[in-house]
Parts: sequence; C-alpha cells; structure tokens
Amino acid sequence: MLKLLFVFFLLHVCIGYSQVEEARKRVETLCSPEFHGRGYVNGGDSIAAEYLASEFKNLGIKPIKKSYFQAFQFWVNSFPGQMNMTVEHEPLQPGLDFIVDPSSPTCHWSYEVVKLDSITFYSPVELEKRLRNLQYSLSPMFLFDFSGLEGDTVRKLKQMAEQFSVYGPIALQSDEKFTWSVSSRQLRNPLVNVTSGSLKDGDRVKFDIDADLSVHEARNVIARIPGRKPWSKKILFTAHYDHLGRMGEDIYFPGANDNASGTAMLFTMAEYFKDKKPKHELIFIAFAGEEAGLLGSEYFVVTPLIKLKKIDFLINLDIMGSGEDGVTVVNATKHPDEFKELQRINSEKGLLPIVKERGPAANSDHYWFTEKGVPAFFVYTMGPNKHYHDVHDRYEELSFAAYNAITTLIIEFTETRF
Repeated sequence: MLKLLFVFFLLHVCIGYSQVEEARKRVETLCSPEFHGRGYVNGGDSIAAEYLASEFKNLGIKPIKKSYFQAFQFWVNSFPGQMNMTVEHEPLQPGLDFIVDPSSPTCHWSYEVVKLDSITFYSPVELEKRLRNLQYSLSPMFLFDFSGLEGDTVRKLKQMAEQFSVYGPIALQSDEKFTWSVSSRQLRNPLVNVTSGSLKDGDRVKFDIDADLSVHEARNVIARIPGRKPWSKKILFTAHYDHLGRMGEDIYFPGANDNASGTAMLFTMAEYFKDKKPKHELIFIAFAGEEAGLLGSEYFVVTPLIKLKKIDFLINLDIMGSGEDGVTVVNATKHPDEFKELQRINSEKGLLPIVKERGPAANSDHYWFTEKGVPAFFVYTMGPNKHYHDVHDRYEELSFAAYNAITTLIIEFTETRF
C-alpha cells in the first residue's frame, strides 16, 4: 500500500513538473523578440496566432470550424519606426526615461520647454490664455510637473493636461512608474511622460517619432475537444495572447505575466483534457485585441461561432505567472455557489493561501460574455511581481510559484461540471 501511495505521489509530482516546464517554454517563446511583443508592429500578433494554432495542432486538438482563426479588424495607432527624444542633445532611453502616449502622432521637430506652474494649471481660464499666447513663440513644448503627487490625483491631472495638446506638445513629469497601452486615435501633437527631473524650463527638446494610424487585422485562435454528448453544454477556457508590441524599432513590451502566462495555462488545460473524453464540449479561445479594448472577445460575442446560451461556464485566465499570495476571482459575487465550490476545492486540497472574492469588473475578456448572461469567472494571481504594461514584464521575472496549484484548482472545478 505504501509503495502504491509513493508511486501515486511521484507520478503527481512528475506531471506537475512537466506542466510547469511546458508552460515556461511557451511563455519564453511568446516573450521572445521574434514575436515583437505580440502587438501591431512587424505582425507580432499574427506571428503569435500562427504559433498558437500550430501548438493546438501538435496536441491533436482540432479547430472549432475549418480554421483555427476568427479574423476581425480595428483601428490602431502603432510606432513602427523611430522613437527618439533628446534633451539638450542628450538622448533619453525609451521605456525607461520616457514613454510616448499611445495616441501620439508622427513628429520630427525641436521645441523649447515651457513649464506651467500649478496656479496657472488649476485655473482653466488663465491656462488657456497663456497657452494661446505661447502659440506665437518659437515652438513651445508645455511641461506639467506632477512630481511628488500620486494615484488618482496624477491620473486626473494627466487627463486635464491632455486636453491642451491641441496647443502644442505636452510633457508630463512625475514620480510614477511608466505604463503603456494601445490607442485607436491620434492627438494633434505629441504627448510624452518623462521621469521626474528630466526636464526644466528652457530646455531644448527634439523628437524623432514615427507613428502609423491604420486598420489592423487580428485573429482569435479557437480550438475544441468534443464532448461525449454532442448536444451537451460547453465549457470555455479563454485567455488573451496579444500584448502592447513595439514602441519604436528597439523597444518592445514582452508581456510575460500579461498574458503569455494565461495563454500558456490555456494549453495546460487543453493538454490535460485532450484524452479525458469529457461529457461537455471544451472550447479554448486565445483572444486577440484585448489590449486595444477587449476587442477580440467583443467580436466573438457579437459574431459567435457557438450559441452563447449553450455555454455552461467560462473561465478566463489572465496574469497566471505568480500566485504567492493566492488568486482573485472576478464575478465571484455574481456566482456565489460556483465560488464556494472553488473555495471548497482549495481548502480540501490545500492549494493556495487564499481564493479572494471580487465582484463584476470590465477588466478582461470575460466581460462581454458576462454582459450577455454567460456564467463566467476571471481568475488572476496575486504576488510580489508588480510588473504590468511596462518593459520589465519579462519571462525572467515570473516565479510560476502557484502554477500547479491553480491548474489543479481549475481542473477540479471543471470536472465537477462534467
């Protein structure tokens, strides 16, 4: 008996090790320079889509239709070429010393920094008057210094400052860490965020920035494991594979935790269930366009390849690379019975420090399904890794500390629904 228990334990450890190692390989591949941050420069997201389709094929998991792909289009502002900023002829490092606003246009010009004091900034009348007057000076660039401020205060002030980019380029100086995003529009003038102390009144600044606002074609990647009963309900596993891509020729955002890690877990689920012959059909969707506004999942919900009312449950996986502090479950308050089931499994098996409850939120690809009445959870990890939408979200930063535990939790939860 002890020998059998030891063999079972050893087998469990080996399977868990194999799962993590396969996940590591996939995350490392998705974060490599050849994938260009899985964004909109050099066809990064398209390269990733082809890779994911080939991974499904290699596992023997077939597409939901004739093709693994569901194509859709949207406008996006990208930065395929130069990304240079100099201050008094000294270059700043993109991603570290400055980050361009995702709505910035092409710009090849020099400017003189004009710092606007807080009194002027907080008085809209005085601010507009001064900005109008400065238009007639030689190429001013307006500097708003938010050093020492943080949180919601900075966010609100940045939103106010952006409105004045119609008068000229804007530099926002603060102590906050840089985060980037995606935009579907262009401002009239460049807007950049710089580190505290980078600029002062009277500095000469030169930009060489190439931007391209155009229609982009992206593809959701979809595969299925058929259920024993053809007309039974369906269980969906989803994760977005896209990220922010390149900011110029030299800098890219790897997007390891967000969301190469969740994409890797999508394949961990597929690999586990492929030979299990589940009662329900299992569908795996790697969404594109999430970073541009949840566009891939929105497109799927608007033009579904399956009837939404046939979905028994959806589990969305995003930010799966840590977990030292447990996981958070979005929509937990919306589906209390299912959430209690997750907590029961976690408690009985001693998997994670906590399975934390959170209400509905429009913060990942589960959202559009929830809006259509599809039962869904969005699960994400908590831990010391705080890299998010920055150049430091790299494969090397991921611990995979709770990867096996989360895998076990989701598998057990899924199998209770068979």
